[in-house]
Amino acid sequence: MPGIMALRKRAGDDKPLKNAKIVGCTHINAQTAVLIETLVELGAQVRWAACNIYSTQNEVAAALAYAGYPVFAWRGETEEDFWWCIDKCVAAENWQPNMILDDGGDATHLMLKKYNAMFKMIQGIVEESVTGVHRLYQLSKAGKLSVPAMNVNDSVTKTKFDNLYSCRESIIDSLKRSTDIMFGGKQVVICGYGEVGKGCCQALKGLGCIVYITEIDPICALQASMDGFRVMKLNEVIRNVDIVITATGNKNVVTREHMDKMKNGCVVCNMGHSNTEIDVNSLRTPDLTWEKVRSQVDHVIWPDGKRIVLLAEGRLVNLSCSSIPSFVVSITAATQALALIELFNAPPGRYKSDVYLLPKKMDEYVASLHLPTFDAHLTELTDEQAKYMGLNKAGPFKPNYYRLLSLKSCQIVHANKPTHKKSLVEYCCRYKCESCIVCKPKR
Repeated sequence: MPGIMALRKRAGDDKPLKNAKIVGCTHINAQTAVLIETLVELGAQVRWAACNIYSTQNEVAAALAYAGYPVFAWRGETEEDFWWCIDKCVAAENWQPNMILDDGGDATHLMLKKYNAMFKMIQGIVEESVTGVHRLYQLSKAGKLSVPAMNVNDSVTKTKFDNLYSCRESIIDSLKRSTDIMFGGKQVVICGYGEVGKGCCQALKGLGCIVYITEIDPICALQASMDGFRVMKLNEVIRNVDIVITATGNKNVVTREHMDKMKNGCVVCNMGHSNTEIDVNSLRTPDLTWEKVRSQVDHVIWPDGKRIVLLAEGRLVNLSCSSIPSFVVSITAATQALALIELFNAPPGRYKSDVYLLPKKMDEYVASLHLPTFDAHLTELTDEQAKYMGLNKAGPFKPNYYRLLSLKSCQIVHANKPTHKKSLVEYCCRYKCESCIVCKPKR
């Protein structure tokens, strides 16, 4: 993990997180251990729980606990265990957290609901998942977000590298390890053509799969069409496909009605953060039989003998059934660490009770930490070129509203104003809502 180790080396003497007390709720694996050690090296105190009941590596959790880090997690927690673990991170004797590092919004949700007075003393929240960011936007819209929050999920380094490049590799690894499936000629439907969906599509298409896409967003649907994929409704293809993958962050994307129509042996899994995309609860009925084949692999059998293969009970398949590359996690971890440092050390008034994107300069810094791994050498602007482009020679090289992403819809939260649905092209209108061509027709 070159980036996070470089950050630890550069900032270790300054202790920029001294007096920070961080509640962490993320996947707990070897890469997370490096992040935890780094945060402590930078001066923080931490208490940690898992954001997924199946992704915890028990040996890592045990090693962290043995080293003295308060970690509350084990693989295969029940729902009750899950919330108990988060509660133990939040509430402890002589412990008042002032920062939250969340993956899915569960720690934020529990603290806001159960420890509201404690929540109001938080200096900042760092959130890295689509689901958690969506929850933050909802809180902001409802006027319940009383602290500043940093949305690192939509930072360039997180979205492009973790969501696209990592998922492009880990989806294949997950399916191979859990099912030993042959991909050539298989028909696959991927629900959602965001960055995760794009990565999955690239990998499966490269191995000879016939890939269909479902989308609600016309822009993403057009991208999928231009990339050579058929955009269909799920009901139109569900009877014929061999693999169903969800990657939306939404709920009830694949319902019992869909699963009733699936062919025998269809593999169903989720690459989105939340475990709500596949309606697994609808399968827990007396007429269906569950048969555990191996860890994280269940056969759900219908009365007529048809069976589907459900992976990780609908939870995040790449972290439940395989692992993800340390290099990519280094990028995300460095982004999270910088966001924590920024919110913790920001002068009063810089950030209001709102949701913010990671400053572009930090995105570029995270990328620069990882370039030496590839022996990559950046070209430097001349003074004349910098003046011509109106740029600082040291960056940032793009304005904050420019995301380096495929054009998509994004929720922008205005301070003390309602949430609006805009395209990123209109992001420059963030504080000029009165004349915004997107918002104006809605007034």
